[in-house]
Amino acid sequence: MFCNQCEQTAKGFACTTRGVCGKDHETDVLQDLLIYTCAGLAEASLEAEKRGSKDPTVDQFLMEAIFSTLTNVNFDPERIIDYIRGTVDLREEIKKKLNLQLNSPLANYFPPSSRAELIKQAETMEIEQNLFEKEGEDIASLKMTILYALKGISAYAYHASRLGVQNEEINRSFKELLVSVFMDKTSDLNVWINRAMEAGRINLLTMEALDKANTGAFGDPRPTKVYLGIKAGKAILVSGHDLKDLYELLKQTQGKSINIYTHGEMLPAHGYPELKKFSHLVGHYGTAWQNQQKEFEAFPGPIVMTTNCLMPPKETYRDRVFTLGPVGYPGVKHISGDDFTPVIEMALKMEGFKEDVSGVEIYTGFARKAVLSVAEKILELVKEGKIRHFFLVGGCDGAKPVRNYYTELVEKIPQDCLVLTLACGKFRFFDKDLGTIEGIPRLLDIGQCNDAYSAIQIALALAKALNVDVNKLPLSLILSWYEQKAVAIFLTLLYLGIKNILLGPSMPAFLSRNVRNFLVENFNLQPISTPDADLKAILG
Repeated sequence: MFCNQCEQTAKGFACTTRGVCGKDHETDVLQDLLIYTCAGLAEASLEAEKRGSKDPTVDQFLMEAIFSTLTNVNFDPERIIDYIRGTVDLREEIKKKLNLQLNSPLANYFPPSSRAELIKQAETMEIEQNLFEKEGEDIASLKMTILYALKGISAYAYHASRLGVQNEEINRSFKELLVSVFMDKTSDLNVWINRAMEAGRINLLTMEALDKANTGAFGDPRPTKVYLGIKAGKAILVSGHDLKDLYELLKQTQGKSINIYTHGEMLPAHGYPELKKFSHLVGHYGTAWQNQQKEFEAFPGPIVMTTNCLMPPKETYRDRVFTLGPVGYPGVKHISGDDFTPVIEMALKMEGFKEDVSGVEIYTGFARKAVLSVAEKILELVKEGKIRHFFLVGGCDGAKPVRNYYTELVEKIPQDCLVLTLACGKFRFFDKDLGTIEGIPRLLDIGQCNDAYSAIQIALALAKALNVDVNKLPLSLILSWYEQKAVAIFLTLLYLGIKNILLGPSMPAFLSRNVRNFLVENFNLQPISTPDADLKAILG
């Protein structure tokens, strides 16, 4: 086993016996083999497109299969094997239909019939290990960066496609980059740096497509108060990111006296008008993903995991967990399609919450249109000196104690500064009352990690209004990262030329020394230090 794709990787190097996330050796090597077979499908699909044959269902399957290899998504070897065989079947259908003669190993790989033989073969094809051994440290580092960004892009593309939004340029460029990681043996670092920037560009287009999909289906988010307390009654908890899954569940539970609570990255769902219409979407339960084993155990109803951030469920509540889409765990019930009948039946049989428990209300829904609707007032406050600086403090959360940095930082940010946040990193401070500046809340929750597009558009609009380069804005990006969607967003920021990012809680293990030095020299990428030191450096 060799896995270094997330921030918590063992000893800051790689997980080599068992993943810190809980992923075992078999799942790890099978996921690498799945990526390899997906590259073969991508090659066949690209060749088919050259001949005028396009099939959006192939691209949708490809994105889902790759999404299943993200950190904390799918821990089930049998499900991964199903994806492997399904990928090869699709590739062969394309080849047969068009009589394609492809000579690459990617396009001619066939998995052995037995699980034992398949795992043995997968052990010889671990991507990261092979890249280091055959390509050299710096090329391997850049290829892994691209590959991990593609994993993040697949997640965003998957969500968008479920709502009927696909983009041919995204799909084509995605497949070209994926194939290049395996097929192109050039040792020119500039080629791979440019391809990493291309991954950032494609991710920007993908986040734009997802924004279009979400707002087209559910309306533009509006500032909304979300209840953090509990209401007596039967309950279902929904975690993850997929708004379509939440919408389908809300429709199917309407009128059944079941309260629906969001968890984790589902919090921003409360800001969407079409989701707010459901009166039984009553509030938000719990905090960030890494606390779920304690929080899920205490929840008296079924739990639905729509996307990543699943931790290995404890036996005490495993029978109440349901997975959807690319998510999986051995022994956990999986729902295919949009039929939530098993979840609803379980919720009706359970007692639910026995009594109300009061809680505070917080705001979400400050996506780009909500913020830009008051942009004129914000600009006036900037010109009057009432808003001195903007801090974007967000990204992924995690279990390391050093992540308390982000809580302390936000608490110490001066009263004449606004804090924008997104993704689960906000759970370090999401329930803190930071007050207002002339009626504008000092803490603005833009949304999920998926909503980084909104944050980028806000920054670009402010730069245009103030007639300055985005790097000259009174804006600091202080980001936390954990998994591969963060890698994709990071490359998008670099593609846009955004500099001076503070990143933590540690630098990615897959960045070689030379690649890291390149980022420092060209983008002034810096690790976080202490809240006091970083605030002093930013504000003087």
